[in-house]
Amino acid sequence: MGKRIILLLAVSACLLSSCSRIHTIRFDGSKEMSGGKIALKDINPRLPKDWDGYDFVAIEFKISTSQRFEVGFTTDDGYNELRIMSYVPKAWNRLVIPLKYYTELPDPASELASTYNHPRYTGWINLGGSRGPLHGVDSVGFRIRRAIGSPYIEIRDIELYKEDPGDAYLEKHPAIDSFGQNTFMNYPEKVSSISELREYWAAEDAEPVSKEKYDYSEYGGYLQHKTAATGYFRTEKIDGKWWFVDPDGYLFLSVGVDCVSPGNGGRVRDYEKRSNMFESMPPKDIFPSEHEGSRGNDYSLGAWNLYRRYGRGYAEKADEMIIKRMDKWGLNTIANWSSMDVIDMGKKAFVLSLDDIRMDPGLMGLADVYDPSFDSMAEKSIITTITPNLHNRYLIGYFIGNEPAWINQETRLCSIILDGPDRPVKKALQEWLSANGDNDATRRKFVLHSFDIFLDKVNHLLKKADPNHLNLGMRLGDPDTLGDDLLAVCAKHFDVFSFNCYMLKPKYEMLDHAYAVMGLPMMIGEYHFGTVDRGMAQSLWQVESQEQRGVAYRYYTEQGYSHPALIGTGYFQWGDQDITGRYDGENYNCGLVDVTDRPYKALVDAVSETSAVLYEVHSGIRKPFSEEPVNARGHEQVPDLW
Repeated sequence: MGKRIILLLAVSACLLSSCSRIHTIRFDGSKEMSGGKIALKDINPRLPKDWDGYDFVAIEFKISTSQRFEVGFTTDDGYNELRIMSYVPKAWNRLVIPLKYYTELPDPASELASTYNHPRYTGWINLGGSRGPLHGVDSVGFRIRRAIGSPYIEIRDIELYKEDPGDAYLEKHPAIDSFGQNTFMNYPEKVSSISELREYWAAEDAEPVSKEKYDYSEYGGYLQHKTAATGYFRTEKIDGKWWFVDPDGYLFLSVGVDCVSPGNGGRVRDYEKRSNMFESMPPKDIFPSEHEGSRGNDYSLGAWNLYRRYGRGYAEKADEMIIKRMDKWGLNTIANWSSMDVIDMGKKAFVLSLDDIRMDPGLMGLADVYDPSFDSMAEKSIITTITPNLHNRYLIGYFIGNEPAWINQETRLCSIILDGPDRPVKKALQEWLSANGDNDATRRKFVLHSFDIFLDKVNHLLKKADPNHLNLGMRLGDPDTLGDDLLAVCAKHFDVFSFNCYMLKPKYEMLDHAYAVMGLPMMIGEYHFGTVDRGMAQSLWQVESQEQRGVAYRYYTEQGYSHPALIGTGYFQWGDQDITGRYDGENYNCGLVDVTDRPYKALVDAVSETSAVLYEVHSGIRKPFSEEPVNARGHEQVPDLW
């Protein structure tokens, strides 16, 4: 009788849990791509073959790494996959994926990140791969490109839903401690007490700062070479090499970092919806305003660490430490999207972005320049942005925008316009196609023509309102992905051509070609390197370890500045991204500083070493650093290598 009761209990438990068996796939880091597929009938035999009646798929899994992985389904039309990043490696999670990410093109948005990144609560999704109907679905696949270490993933259930059932963290033990560290990950620098942190902070406070090895002027220019001064930043080509020239006439390379701001890395969005993930949150009453530590339903563990370090009103001391660190590491520019409090200290050169100049998310970041109100609205926005710094000698110039989503999507954009409501840009497009024919080439020409008008208007308004500062361009993608026709448009309107470039290094032939087309000096607005030891995603370019992040920085940066036209860089970014995801989900280990307000030593030492030699590297006196980092791989799509 006792055995029968035990058997009945076992059957009941099996029914409650779908009697799921755990399936394990191991990834091989020696291969460019590794992984495996599992028949869906072996995970959940109740799943149908056709998924038209459902809108969400929920996967219960535990993965041993925070490295991004691909999740795909084999259908009658082939294989269809997305990139996934888990916020809590080594723990059981339920992640819910909207099925439209597999079947439909992304919704229009202004920038690439907002187009392709989508936040959830136990991880985030980056759209990619092919799209099509989910018919004849018979297996699920998991794979990783150049796996770091020997990671594995366990899957115990897959379910379909019409309504979103919500993500769930399925462990009892909190995943994030009170310092903002992942509780499942261990690494040498991990702290277990506030006394450990205070010991480190005290040691950093006592460190002297020596700026002599960089030979910087007041504005960060090189004292080795002086030319004509105009009182503001400008550009000049000298002996075949381009340079910025600082306000006092010293040659200048803009060695910067994006998102310079204190307390990064630990903001928690929507805490109430996943509170069991966290050990504790800071008391809201310890912060002087809603903008420090907590904002609405968000909390910041990074700000809490600064409060622990400096006490109430920590922001001013934290800003001073930022400047001290920049001085120590040889960084002379506060790059894009940085704190105005840090900028307004008047200690470093900086750049700004023009905001709200009518770039329309519904037009994939294109502006409707045919709207009669465009000029007046754009002028109002430009004047609002530039007025506070109109005569600021530390300001280098302005970026016009960042990674517009329409580039190389001109055919789709025109379809969106034509299928959309009546508006001036739609009428202009209809007239253009009527006169020139409707095909992919004429659609691209229309979009580039509209972009040309936009840049001409913005540049005219900018130079009229502020003749003192530079037009630094649009922060587009890699030049070799843009096309010569688009580069030629840019050449007409920019003082400097800026682009974001996530590569092992900026390819010399790419820079040569872009320079041959445009003849402009160039800036790189974003690049970075990361790894997986802290429980964050490894960034858009991965390396094996924190030490290799330093190697990667030196290699990329010095190789880039050895080109005669490259005169500026912005490393992305000052602090790590939020460990449980920023507004669009991203949680990259890309910072110079971690959530506990401690620099990554190998990386910042590399920054310092490179900063000290860039004048000689760019002048051609010194060869650039030539050691490549280990297992550095990008985020781009790769062939189906199983």
